[in-house]
Parts: sequence; structure tokens; C-alpha cells
Amino acid sequence: MPSISQDLYPSEEDLLYEEEILRNPYSLKLWWRYIQARRDAPVKKRVVLFERSLKALPGSYKLWYAYLKQRMEGVRGLSLANTQHESLNNTFERALVTMHKMPRIWIMYLKTLTEQKLLTRTRRTFDRALCSLPVTQHDRIWEDYLKFVSQQGVPTETSLRVYRRFLKFDPTHIEDFIEFLQSSELWQEAAERLAQVLNDDTFHSSKGRPRHQLWLELCNLLTKHANEVSGLQVDAIIRGGIRRFTDEVGRLWTSLADYYIRRGLFEKARDVYEEGMMSVMTVRDFSMVFDAYTQFEESMLAAKMEILEVSDDEREEEKEQEANDIDLRLARLEDLMNRRPELVSSVLLRQNPHNVHEWHKRVKLFVDNPARQILTFTEAVRTVDPFKAVGKPHTLWVSFARLYEAHDDLVNARVIFDKAVQVGYKAVDDLASVWCEWAEMELRHKNFKGALKLMARATAEPSAAVKRIVAAEGDAPVQMRVHKSLKLWSFYVDLEESLGTLDDTRKVYERILDLKIATPQIILNYTALLEEHKYFEDAFKVYERGVQIFKYPHVREIWTTYLSKFVSRYGGKKLERARDLFEQAVEKVPAEDAKPLYLQYAKLEEEHGLDRHAMAIYDRATKAVTDQEKLSIYEIYIARAAEFLGVPKTRAIYEHAIESGLPDKDVKTMCIKYAELERNLGEIDRARAIYIHASQMADPRSDAEFWVKWNDFEVQHGNEDTFREMLRIKRSVSASYSQMHFILPEYLMQQEATKVSLEEAVDTLKRAGVPEDDMAALERQIAPAPLQDGMRSLGFVSGGVQAQREAGQVLGSPTRRAVVNPEEIEIGAESEEEEEAGAGVDVAQKTIPDAVYGELAGKARELAEEEKAERGVQREREGDEVVGARERFKRQKASQA
Repeated sequence: MPSISQDLYPSEEDLLYEEEILRNPYSLKLWWRYIQARRDAPVKKRVVLFERSLKALPGSYKLWYAYLKQRMEGVRGLSLANTQHESLNNTFERALVTMHKMPRIWIMYLKTLTEQKLLTRTRRTFDRALCSLPVTQHDRIWEDYLKFVSQQGVPTETSLRVYRRFLKFDPTHIEDFIEFLQSSELWQEAAERLAQVLNDDTFHSSKGRPRHQLWLELCNLLTKHANEVSGLQVDAIIRGGIRRFTDEVGRLWTSLADYYIRRGLFEKARDVYEEGMMSVMTVRDFSMVFDAYTQFEESMLAAKMEILEVSDDEREEEKEQEANDIDLRLARLEDLMNRRPELVSSVLLRQNPHNVHEWHKRVKLFVDNPARQILTFTEAVRTVDPFKAVGKPHTLWVSFARLYEAHDDLVNARVIFDKAVQVGYKAVDDLASVWCEWAEMELRHKNFKGALKLMARATAEPSAAVKRIVAAEGDAPVQMRVHKSLKLWSFYVDLEESLGTLDDTRKVYERILDLKIATPQIILNYTALLEEHKYFEDAFKVYERGVQIFKYPHVREIWTTYLSKFVSRYGGKKLERARDLFEQAVEKVPAEDAKPLYLQYAKLEEEHGLDRHAMAIYDRATKAVTDQEKLSIYEIYIARAAEFLGVPKTRAIYEHAIESGLPDKDVKTMCIKYAELERNLGEIDRARAIYIHASQMADPRSDAEFWVKWNDFEVQHGNEDTFREMLRIKRSVSASYSQMHFILPEYLMQQEATKVSLEEAVDTLKRAGVPEDDMAALERQIAPAPLQDGMRSLGFVSGGVQAQREAGQVLGSPTRRAVVNPEEIEIGAESEEEEEAGAGVDVAQKTIPDAVYGELAGKARELAEEEKAERGVQREREGDEVVGARERFKRQKASQA
């Protein structure tokens, strides 16, 4: 018996723990405290201590778990051939005697066995664990079990059996099994399992993969491993996927063909490709199938050519057969490439068989094959539903008939047209177009009577019996309404004018009017026809019917033509009748259409009536036209008034135009012309007053032309005071536009102009940060008294001059106009005496530059020299004294007296 090492015996430090254990050897607490206290002891001593504790407490999970972990740490890093591993395994076996219900102990043991590569022992231990543990804890064992059988070196059959057992425990992991089968190249069982999954409607992927992906996976598996998989109906499976998954149709068709190619069934694969191209619905799927088909044919051709090159020793007959086979495959490939446009057209028509444009494109593909074109047209007219058609379905019938016409087969062309006019189109215009095309074909072949008969047949109204039958059925076809088609009647009436008699043409026109489908152009054409044949009164009756049928703006051309024709026909012979017509025309005319009618009316009065009537019409026209046309009407009115009544009579018209509410720009234009008239008549003061009135609407920054004209006027006819007044008004208007409209707050602009005082406006400008210039301050000081309501109008700047006709007021002339300034300070005789006595106040003068006066500067200097000569003595007495404006004014009056 081997001796025990002294290190394993208890030391003096252990006596306390040993005594407690002797007194209570079955206390887990005492043993655990003893083990924790000796955590730094040698491994062998701790092992002895664990063995002693487990001998006393063999059912303690805590002790066994700590002991096994220590033993596992002890063998880590050791060779698998070391005996310590076997000792560890024996310890696990002893532990499982009492711990066989503890899954953690089993997991530790199984991981240890897995690391030791003991396949059989490990597999049996996994089975023992599954037998010992309850089912609710099997999932913890199966996770490691599956990892174990998935390792390299584990026999495939063992792994299969384990996976099959696991699927009985948890069938939801079938996808993992399928992946394992594919990785193990067990294609047959993988396909069967995958098919079972897809056949199960209650299956839900644990990995979140859709059924669409599983279908594609099965198809790939069946096609790529066609020789390894048997027992499954591959064709039915893939076709089922084609019906179910429409977004992968092209891929599935190529997969099915690939399956037959791998099976060596090349003709069957070719049939699948053809079927796929004839059934796909999208160009993308078609391109996929077509490219695969082309690649297949090219590969087959290349294989045949390679075989022919290699087989040099074959007999001549076999070589010739192979060569013929190659020629056949070349022809087949070329035919496939030539058929591509037709096949693409078929795909597009399968998407929408009622697409008229695609049918026309398909016909053009067979331009060299009339028989195919006829077959295509026949299929098109049978397929296209007029109520579902995209495009104009009648064009198919027309093109079909033209095809026969192009080959001089008029009999069949008429048959096609006859069938076309019986089709129930959606719109009446489609049927009318077919009738017109039929008639044009007859005209092209000189069958004029046939064309007229066709149009008479087309425009014939259905009988009452037919109407009753259709009304009983409920839905009236277009054939019941085509007799009211304006397109049809217009074509008919053109034929009658060209080929028929006048009476027949008139009947057609009258029928159009009776059906109430006429247009203004129809009315004008009818009247032109009657006038051409000298039926003037009949034409005027048609005009009368036209103006009663239509309203503005459609009746405008009818009235214009009617009035022109009537005036040119009768002139002044039937003046009262013409006036009645014009009054009817202008009675309800809108403003935008009134100008030509009023001008035409006034011209009638000028040429055949009275001048005063013409003037009255012009005056009515100024009120009837739009604001944009009033200026031109006034200009014509003024020109005619000056011609007929004289220039002075135009003053009232000018004043009426200015006050009539014209736009500002037109008022300025009218004022300029009015002022020019007064200037030519010598009324300078009236012209100046007109300029002053118009200045309130002329912004100096944007309307420089007005101020240039006024400036030229003052240079020619004004003086220093009037010129200075013009400049003051210009500054005032410029300030009102620049400050009031852009700086004043909005609430001031919204108030009435008569209720905003000058002081309030200036104060508002100051608060806005706008400085008050010197001129504005001066005007504010000399501002007149407020109006009756205590406010001064903000938008009006007084011109400061008034023309008054007072006998003997200025220079004793009763006809002389005096310039009166309401802001002028009246200076009486008493005040003059007071100023001579020294009571007056001198006003300082400031020299005005000569550039302000222009040409007047020279005249001013001449006048100054004359005054200097006359008052030389007085100048010498006054010396260098500065004389103000008031003093000069007083002395001037004294000299005149």
C-alpha cells in the first residue's frame, strides 16, 4: 500500500475546521467554508478535501460543480493521451450517479468528451443525457449535439440519424436540416424535404425567408442536380412556381429548360424555351428567356462544330450528316434572331391586347409579307375591344382596307369598310372617320356618285321603328347618333359643293341648320355660297339665323361679315335697316369685342348718315369698350370731331376723356395732346393748367418725357415765375412718389386721402428716419389754412395758379387772364407806407444758376441791363444795399403807376 504524503494531512491551521466537521460531518456550510479557506492549497490537497466532502455529501450539486470545474482546469492544456482525461471522465461518471438530473453537469461532461474527440462515447453520452433529462431541458442538449455531429470526421449517416431525431423533437428547424443536406451533397433528400416544406401551407420560416425564396431554391436544386434527384415531378413543380410567382417567370422558365438540358433532352428544352417566349408577359422576362435560348443554340452549334473538327477518321456519310446538322442549327439560330421583333411585339400585346398602336407596329414588321399583314389585321380587329382600346380602334379597319386598296382589290376593301361601319365604337367621331375614309377611297378611284351615295347613307337618320327597338334594349350604339356628326356633314357638304348641284348643296346646309349642329364657319360658308350665286337676300336670312343661334364670342365673326356685306351691298339705300342691324349687334356685345362694331357703325353714319349720329356713336363707343381701348377710341373721336365740327369743339371731348376714368398713363397722353391743342390756339394759361393737372400722375423718375415737354413749353411761353412754379411742382410730385408710396406706413396709405393731414404725414416720415428738406420746411411754413374738416389733402399739390376772367383786374383788360396765387400776400397802400417807414422785414436772396433757365438766361441778363440803365440814379443812392423780392415788387408797381 503506497504511503500518503505528509502534505495531504491536515495542518495545525486545519484543526479548527476538522474539529467542526467531526462534530457535524454532514454540514455543507462547514465543508464549503473549509474548502474556501484552502483555495490556495496544493491541488492534490484540495482534491482530497473535495473527495472527503463528496463522500459525506454525495448529493450536493454545489460541491460537485466546484470539484468538476477544478478538475477541468487541471487538465486544460494537457495532451489528449494523458491519463488525467480519463480520470476526469471517471469523476464525471461518479458525479452523474447522483447528478444525472442536472443538465449543467451533462453539458460540462459532453463538452469535455467532444474536446477529446471520442465520437462513439460522446454520441452515447448525448443519448444518455437525453434519456436522463426531462423533455423540457432537451433543447440545451440538442444545441451541442447538433454542433457535435456537424463536425468534420463525424460519419454522415450518424449526422443524418441525429438530425432526423432532432426534427421529431423540433420540426421548425427543418431549414437547418436542409442546409446540412445540401452541404453534405445529399440532393435527393434535400429536394424531398424542401418540397415537403413548400407543400405545407402552415409552414413559417424560422429564418424569415419567404416562400418565394424557397421556391427558387428548390428550382435551382432540381435543375442543377437533375441527374441526382429522382422521384419528383420537376416539370410540375417549376410550372407551379411559374403560375404562382409572376415576378420570376423568366428565371423559372430558364430553370426548367436547364433541367431538361442537364438530362440530355435537348428538344424538350427547346420546346420549353419556345413556350416560355410565347407566354411571358414582360420584356424583362422575355429578354431573359431569349438570351438563354440563344446561348443554348450557340453552345449546341459550337459543340457540333467541335465534334466535326475532332472526328477526322469518320466515314464520309457521317461527316456529311454532321455538316447538314450544323447547317440546320445555323438556320435555326438565324431564324430565332430574325423572330425577335415579332416575339417582342407579342409580349407587348399580351400585356395589353387592346393597344392599337402596338398592332400597327406589328403590321409594319411584315411589310414584305402581305399575307401575314392580312392575318395580323384580322387578329387585331377581332381582339381589340373599342371600349377598352388604347388609341383609335377605327384606324385598324381603315389601314386594313387601305392594304387591299394598295393591291388594287377594291372589292375586299369595300367589304372591310362595310364591316367597319357596323362596329360598335365608343365615340361617334370614330365611326364618322370610317365613313369619311370610305368616301375618300371612292373619290381616289373616280367613283364620285358612289361617294355621294355613301355620305347620304351615312347621314340618314334612323327610322322610328329602329329607334324604338334600340330604346327598348337600353344602350344606343354610335350608329344611332352618327347622323348628327358635324365632321360627317362637313365632308358631305364639301362633296356636294364640289360634285353636286346648288339645290342639293342648299338642302344639305339646311339639314345641318335643322339638326342644330352648325358652327359659325358653317354659317359663313353657306352665306358665301349663296352670295357667289347672287342669292343675297337668302344669304342675309342665313346671317339672321346665325346671329340668333350663337352668342358672343362665337357670333362676332358672323356679325362682322354680315354688316360688312350688307353695307357694301346697299350702302345708304336701306339706312334704317342697317341702323337696326348695328343696334342689334352692339346691344349685347362684350367690351372686348365692341370696338370694331362701333367703328363700323360710325363709318356707316359718316358715309351715308349724319355727322351728329356718327359723333353720338363715337361717344357711346368710349363707354362700351375696355379701358385699354378707350384711348384709341377717343383719338378717333377727336380726329373726327375736328374734321366735322372744328377744332374748338374737341375741348369738351378732351375734358370728358380726362374725367372719364382712363388709366393714368392714358390720361397723361390725353392731357399732353389737349395742352398742345390749347398752345396751338394761343391759350397758354389753359395749356399750363392742363400740364399742372397731369403732373400729379407723372413720376419724374419714370416719366421724363412729360416733364421734358412741360419744360420746353415753359421755355417757349413762360417766364421766371412759371418756370420756378414748374420746378416746385416737379419736386413736390417727386417727393410724393418717393416718400409717400414707399416710406409711409401702410395704414396711412389705406386711409382716405382727404383725411390725412400734411403735419401727420411729415411727422410719420420723421419717425421713419426721413429728414425734412429745406423746400418741404418752407412749404410747411407757407401752407394755406386747413380745409373745413381741419385736414389738408395729402395726395394733392396745388399748382398755385388759377385762370380767372375778371374785367379790368389786370392792366384794365377784360379779356386778359390774370395769374392769381392764393398763397400770395396782398400788399395794400398802407402796408407799403409802413415798409417805407422801416416797418418791413428784408428777405435774403440766393442766386439761381443760369442752367436752370436755359435759353431764358440770356433774356434775363438783357432785361437786367435795361433795368440798371433806367434806375441808375436810384442805384447810386442805395449803394450796396441788398433789395429783397418784396421791395422789388413794390418798386415795380410804383414805376408802372
